[in-house]
Amino acid sequence: MIQGARIPLKGWQQAAVALGSAVGALLDPRRADLIAALGETTGKPAFERVLEKMKQSSEGRAVLLERPRVISAKVGHAWDLPENTFGAAYARFMGSRNFSPDDRPPVRFMDTDELAYVAMRAREIHDFWHTLFGLPTNLMGESALKVIEFEQMYLPMCLMSVVGGTARFSERQRKLFYQHYFPWAIRAGMQCTDLMCVYYEQHFHEDLEDVRRKWGIVPAPKPQVF
Repeated sequence: MIQGARIPLKGWQQAAVALGSAVGALLDPRRADLIAALGETTGKPAFERVLEKMKQSSEGRAVLLERPRVISAKVGHAWDLPENTFGAAYARFMGSRNFSPDDRPPVRFMDTDELAYVAMRAREIHDFWHTLFGLPTNLMGESALKVIEFEQMYLPMCLMSVVGGTARFSERQRKLFYQHYFPWAIRAGMQCTDLMCVYYEQHFHEDLEDVRRKWGIVPAPKPQVF
């Protein structure tokens, strides 16, 4: 079971939560709970598609069967891995920002336990994707990663986040994003493997550049004004 009580919603309630979460997230993009609620209440069809793709992949099926969690108790060994590994790169990413994998909000609005796990998995592997694509956690980096997430999962929340995020850019930042990072993110999201089907924890010990090549990941171009 996914920790955190799930809340059944009627259609109008779901729409109300989605609208309220969207407005709140636009006013304060730091509210992870509102962004999570928006993703859940607008993303059920997308999560259903992701679930079916995972069931068609051997590694995805293993993830669904074993239901690994990206929490400190499960990924803490990454901090002890050799410097060149994917796990060590993830640990550096988290440590340099004083992030904890335990800070993700619980899933509350999915209909089934299976869909709740898929939604939680998408949430918890977000920082793996930051590490693999070499993206920072500021508004520019998050917006670029949301483009990739949309290409991978077709979550409406990702598209809304890009629109809301870029609205906060200066004119110079907006030009940089749409002329440089947006085209890269579109290509990167389309050409890499189906990243929701990857059992990342089983690849922690592998060389970072090797897993990038294996999964078709092209890191972000060198930042100019991030």
